[in-house]
Amino acid sequence: MAAVSSYLLWREFEFQLQMAGDSMPSSAQLAKVTLSDDSSVLKAEFSDRVLIRSIISRPDGGSGLAGQTVRIGGWVKTGRKADKDAFAFLELNDGSCAGNLQVIVKADKYDLGQLVQTGTCLSVDGMLKLPPDGKKQKVELDVEKVIHVGPVDPAKYPLPKTRLTLEFLRDRLHMRSRTNTISAVTRIRDALAFATHSFFHKHGFLYVQTPIITTSDCEGAGEMFQVTTLISGAEKLEKDLIENPPPSEANIEAAKLNVKQRGDDVAQLKSAKESKQDIDAAVVELKKAKDNVLKLEERSKLQPGIPRKDGKVDYTQDFFARQAFLTVSGQLQVESYACALSSVYTFGPTFRAENSHTSRHLAEFWMVEPEIAFAELEDDMNCAEAYVKFLCQWLLDECREDMEFMADKIDKTCIDRLAMVAKTPFKRISYTEAVDLLIDAVKKGKKFENHVEWGIDLASEHERYLTEVLFQKPVIVYNYPKGIKAFYMRLNDDLKTVAAMDVLVPKVGELIGGSQREERYDVIISRIEEMGLPVEPYEWYLDLRRFGTVKHCGFGLGFERMVLFATGIDNIRDVIPFPRYPGRADL
Repeated sequence: MAAVSSYLLWREFEFQLQMAGDSMPSSAQLAKVTLSDDSSVLKAEFSDRVLIRSIISRPDGGSGLAGQTVRIGGWVKTGRKADKDAFAFLELNDGSCAGNLQVIVKADKYDLGQLVQTGTCLSVDGMLKLPPDGKKQKVELDVEKVIHVGPVDPAKYPLPKTRLTLEFLRDRLHMRSRTNTISAVTRIRDALAFATHSFFHKHGFLYVQTPIITTSDCEGAGEMFQVTTLISGAEKLEKDLIENPPPSEANIEAAKLNVKQRGDDVAQLKSAKESKQDIDAAVVELKKAKDNVLKLEERSKLQPGIPRKDGKVDYTQDFFARQAFLTVSGQLQVESYACALSSVYTFGPTFRAENSHTSRHLAEFWMVEPEIAFAELEDDMNCAEAYVKFLCQWLLDECREDMEFMADKIDKTCIDRLAMVAKTPFKRISYTEAVDLLIDAVKKGKKFENHVEWGIDLASEHERYLTEVLFQKPVIVYNYPKGIKAFYMRLNDDLKTVAAMDVLVPKVGELIGGSQREERYDVIISRIEEMGLPVEPYEWYLDLRRFGTVKHCGFGLGFERMVLFATGIDNIRDVIPFPRYPGRADL
C-alpha cells in the first residue's frame, strides 16, 4: 500500500485484539485493519473518535468512506472563512499522520471567528463527502455538530504563521510538536523505536532494562553527572541551624545535670523501697533525660556544608552511601545478562556531562545496545550492518509519507540515502587502512581541519570523507589503536590495537560504536590499571571473567544520530522531544 502504514494501523488495532483475548486476528479483523477494500472506518481505541489517518491514509484517500458519519478531533492548521462568512474551511490535524483533513463548518453551527484561528482544538461530528472535481483532497468532512472547542487568542499564540526555524522552536519546546516538521520527526522516531524492538525480537534477543543510576564509569572518561543528596541535605541543614541554632555547652551541661538529678531520684526511690510503679516511672524519666543529652551532643556537632572525612567528601553520608552517577551506557550491566542469556539488548536514556555545544552532542540521549555471547568481532559487524539495513528498510516501507515530507522540506536526498543503505553491502576496512587512505587524500590536496596520523581518533570530517566521497556508502572501520578506546575492548595479538569497530554512514559519520569484549581476566585487569582506573568499582564486572567467562561482543547505536541520518535534519537538538545541552534543560 503506497499511502497507508500497515504498521501504524496494526498498532492501532493491537489493543482490540488484547481486550478480546486473541493472539492472532481473524481474517475479518485483518481486513478491517488493512482497510484495503473495506468501506467501514476504524475508531480509535480509548477515544470516541476516528483517527484522521484512518480516513485519508487509505489507498483511495478516504473517498470510499463518503456518506459515513464520524467524529474526529484535532488542531486547526489553517482556517479561512468563505462565501461572505457563510462557512469556513479548516485544515485539521490530529498528529496521527502528516496529512490534514479538510473540514467545512457552516456559520449556524458555531462562531467561525473562533474556529479559523491556527492552533484551535476541535472535536466535531460530521459526514464524509466527496469534494468537487479537481480538488486535491479525496474526501472532506461536512460538520453537523461541534462537540468541543479549545479556543486560541491569535495575539498570544506562541507559534506565528510565518515560516519558523528549528532554532526558534527550541525556545518553545512545549509547543513545537504542533509543527509539521517536529510531528513528522516524532512519528519517524517512534517507527525507529518500534523497528528496533522488532529486529531484536525477530533475532532472539531479550530486552533488558539496565539502571539509569550507576556506580561504574563505562567509558572511563569521567564525564558523568553525579547523583547526590549531599547538596540538598547541606542546604536543608544550614537552614535548620539558622532557624534552630545548635545547643550551647551550657545547654548540654544543664541536660547532664538533669540526668544526674533523675538518677538520684531513682536511687532514693529504690532506697526507700517505694512501689515498683513509682520506680519504673522514675526510670522512664531518667532514660528520657539521657536520650536528650545524646540528641543535644549530636546536634552540637552538626556543621553547615557538605560532610567531609579526612579532608574528602564523606560519601558514606550520601543517599547510596557511595558515589553514584547517571549512566553513560548500559553496556557493562547488560553484559552480565549476556553472560547468562546469550543474546540481549538494552534501549534507554544515557547521559554525558560533556560541555559541548556542537550540533552532534546532547547531555541526555538514547542508546540501543545489544550484547551477544559466543560471538566475535565479525559477528558484531554482521549484526550492526543487518540492524541498520533493517531500520532503513522499515522507514521506506512504513513511514513513506513522513519521509516524503522530509525529502520535500528538509533533505531531498534522505529517501535515496535510506534506499542506498538498505540495499548496499557495507565496506569494511581496518583503522590502519582508513588512516592510509586519508593520508593519501591529503597528499593529493584534500584539506582536513584535523591532522591525520596513525593513533588519532577519527574526526567527523574524516568519517564523512570515507563514506560520502571515497566509498559513497556505509563503511565499517575496525581494529582501532588501544589508546583511544575503552578498557573493556579485546586486545588484539599485535598488542597495539583492540577488536573495536565503528559503523560510519553518510551525513552523520559515526552511527555505531562496538567491539568484542575482553574476556581474559588477566588482560582486562592490566587494561584497567594501564588506564589509571580504580579496580574496586569493577569487581562485579571482573566476576564475569572469573566465573564462566565467554567470548562476547556488542555495540551501541546513538538513537538520535539514527534519526538525524534518516531525516537529514542538521542539529541533534531537533530530533529528540526535550533536548538537554549545556545551559538548557527546559520543562
